[in-house]
Amino acid sequence: MEWDHEALSIRRQCELMGLNRSTLYYRGMGESEENLRLMRLIDEQYLRWPFYGSRRMTVWLQSLREEVNRKRVQRLMRKMGLEAIYAKPRLSAGGKEHKIYPYLLRNVQVTRPNQVWATDITYVRLSQGFMYLVAILDWYSRYVLSWRLSNSLEETFCIEALEEALGWQRPEIFNSDQGVQFTSQAFTARLEERGVAISMDGRGRVFDNIFIERLWRTVKYEDIYLRDYASVPELRHGLTRYFEFYCYERPHQSLDNRMPWEVYQEVLSTKERKSRGSSWMLRAKNGGGYSQI
Repeated sequence: MEWDHEALSIRRQCELMGLNRSTLYYRGMGESEENLRLMRLIDEQYLRWPFYGSRRMTVWLQSLREEVNRKRVQRLMRKMGLEAIYAKPRLSAGGKEHKIYPYLLRNVQVTRPNQVWATDITYVRLSQGFMYLVAILDWYSRYVLSWRLSNSLEETFCIEALEEALGWQRPEIFNSDQGVQFTSQAFTARLEERGVAISMDGRGRVFDNIFIERLWRTVKYEDIYLRDYASVPELRHGLTRYFEFYCYERPHQSLDNRMPWEVYQEVLSTKERKSRGSSWMLRAKNGGGYSQI
């Protein structure tokens, strides 16, 4: 980041790097070193066993001789945006302005790109702190259409990712969980304006959005856990590199060992394929990250 750049404002530099401006000032504050260490353990165990709620997670941590109680574990898991995947009663309704949409994908055969997009947020650890990552994925091809980082769970970074993806393509159905970021009127209105059918998972049913959950597992095991990023710029640069590899170079067994971009581009015109490719190269030249096209 160049604070005194003559041609690019701080806001524009953040856009080019795929960062919120608030992320620029992130210093990893808010949690103690001990809580950050516990969150790393919780993150790894939840990725292995996503049916672990706070009760099981507390027992597991205590088996490691960690001095924790359930209340503390509950708070940390809420901070990380984690909940067990088993179905459970809906104990509280969302805000009156937040409409919950039905799940539209049960027994639906997804047979082509842009039929279904999906989104989700995951916790991403740093060596001294943590961030949140949102991505939008084409369900059929596994192609990552956009992603953003944020140091808070406010809806802004999710809306930015959505606007980028909708800026060049449109799905028939858009699926998410019932998180407040995705049920907000500001988010759903953008989909409705484009004539997109909105689908939402049942509460606690992670397998309703299984492909993006698999994306998180892949990103964490193949990149984040291996590299143990120390800072937000390092993380942003690393994820830019990894998502380029994931979309353009990494064969997927479920795609008959083809790459996501190879499958996704089948629905694009020649002009759109060239535009996406040149935009990716421009982003890499400017330091990486997804930006507006």
